[in-house]
Amino acid sequence: CIRDRSTGGTIAAVAPVALGIAESAGMSLPLTAGVVLSGAMFGDNLSIISDTTIAATRSQGCEMKDKFKENIRIALPAALIAIAVFAFNSTATQVPATGDIEWLKVLPYITILILAVSGVNVFVVLSIGILLAGGVSLASIDNYGLTNLAQDVYKGFGNMQEIFLLSMLIGGLSELMRRQGGLAFLTNFVSSLIHAFGSSHSKHANSRASELGIAGLVSMVNGCTANNTVAIIVSGSVARQLAEENNVSPRRSASLLDIFSCVVQGVLPYGAQVLLLGSVFNLSPLEVVANSYYCFALAIAAVVAVFIKHPARQPAVQT
Repeated sequence: CIRDRSTGGTIAAVAPVALGIAESAGMSLPLTAGVVLSGAMFGDNLSIISDTTIAATRSQGCEMKDKFKENIRIALPAALIAIAVFAFNSTATQVPATGDIEWLKVLPYITILILAVSGVNVFVVLSIGILLAGGVSLASIDNYGLTNLAQDVYKGFGNMQEIFLLSMLIGGLSELMRRQGGLAFLTNFVSSLIHAFGSSHSKHANSRASELGIAGLVSMVNGCTANNTVAIIVSGSVARQLAEENNVSPRRSASLLDIFSCVVQGVLPYGAQVLLLGSVFNLSPLEVVANSYYCFALAIAAVVAVFIKHPARQPAVQT
């Protein structure tokens, strides 16, 4: 995901491969789904070309490299904690018996991973993967014809139908809330709370309150839209105003927008990433969310970081 532009694209490319490994090795499917989700979110936090990074840095007026430096201080400890939790919860599995590698059958998977890491558009990656897998099946499986291939493709689309419908429903509800002023109400509400708090507290307390306000704002908007990029865009202008008024640096506010939108997106049962993993692994979205240990650790690390004094909180002095 560090090279991909979205967590959804990363999950779409990696999840089928991870499922195959988990099934052959007897690994826990919910835990494996949590690993895939956590890895995608961690990569998104550190990517300098992801849509969330672009939205956060442009809305706050900072460089992508500066947001990366701020993010890694929070994301790396969270990732280490998540790895430890995954290792503790995993159980010993029987290594599956292996034979000679059939490179022709492995080719579609390797191609998908290479193209995904190279940053190719996810639709192009998956289309090439379908064509390669179909071609390999036609060439290597006896009595497998175009009719069988068409049936398998149709079955695959059928398995994703629920996600398509639910995603469209959530997107429609989000747009309805925006047009009816619901998102504007949230942003104005949080902004008024921070201003009321700032009138009776010290500058240092105001900075922390502003950071928590930015985190709460983007979290609430993300919960309503189920889209972290949209949440950042909607919250960006208010977050920038709060940061400028309370001496919070642009890179800090951009980092908060990116991290807390990621946290919420990773624990939403109706988020696109969780729904996709639930469909691929045939799991309830709640089972996937319950194993999203990186997002839980990231939330804790980010809140702790708000209360730790550091230079990034203060904007650079203009000369």
